Amino acid sequence: MRASFAVRSLAPFTGRGKGEGRHAAGSLGLRVLLIVGGVLAALILLGTVGTVLAFPFGAAAACPACYGFERLPGNIFLEQARQRVAIFYGSTDTQPRILVCVNEDCYRRIRSAGSRGNALLDVALQLSPRGIDPVIAAHELSHIELHHRIGRIRHLMGVIPSWFDEGVAVVVSDDRRYLAPADAADRCVVRSDEMLPTGLFEWRRELRRHDNGQLYAKAACRVTDWMAKRDGAAAVMRLIASVAGGMSFAEAYAAER
Repeated sequence: MRASFAVRSLAPFTGRGKGEGRHAAGSLGLRVLLIVGGVLAALILLGTVGTVLAFPFGAAAACPACYGFERLPGNIFLEQARQRVAIFYGSTDTQPRILVCVNEDCYRRIRSAGSRGNALLDVALQLSPRGIDPVIAAHELSHIELHHRIGRIRHLMGVIPSWFDEGVAVVVSDDRRYLAPADAADRCVVRSDEMLPTGLFEWRRELRRHDNGQLYAKAACRVTDWMAKRDGAAAVMRLIASVAGGMSFAEAYAAER
């Protein structure tokens, strides 16, 4: 399995509250500098707003000890999440750094409270206390796998619409909040023909505006309907490979019709 930004350990880190961690002393070392450099380069491409919002998470991913994180000994829920991702994608090609917060104070320090989890490119993921669950972890790991397969630069360019990225993540994680069981005649919970958000900030804006989970349900329905008319996950893999090879999403999506 390949590492991102010289991070080689699959062992997740767990964080508690403010003042409970250790402050790292001295040089961060070559491996930490590599991850910091990579994260900063990515955040520069995202722009000032993205940098302000994402940097605490990026900094914590670069140096977990600096934010009070310690290695998490047991992680059965993460193994279950990885298994879901591997089944859908056929394999897992990523090795992200995983930050698990066991209370909300920890999560607020690296991310605004409210979400259950977040992924940073194909580099790292963070889970809130409400996200310590194989479904949420699988959702975020799906984002990381997809971002890795299309390439970091292409992901930053927004070549995959957010609705597709999120819809696939719901399918991979088998999130029953937004999808009916796999053996149901119709897995859609909310079917809609409206335009769904394509950009990351547009997606988040719509979530904040008036969402009670319906946006995820709509995206999941759009993806499952598309997959059902083809050969399921294999069609998603072909689309990802085509986009990674330089084809636009619109062309790849149409080619699978």
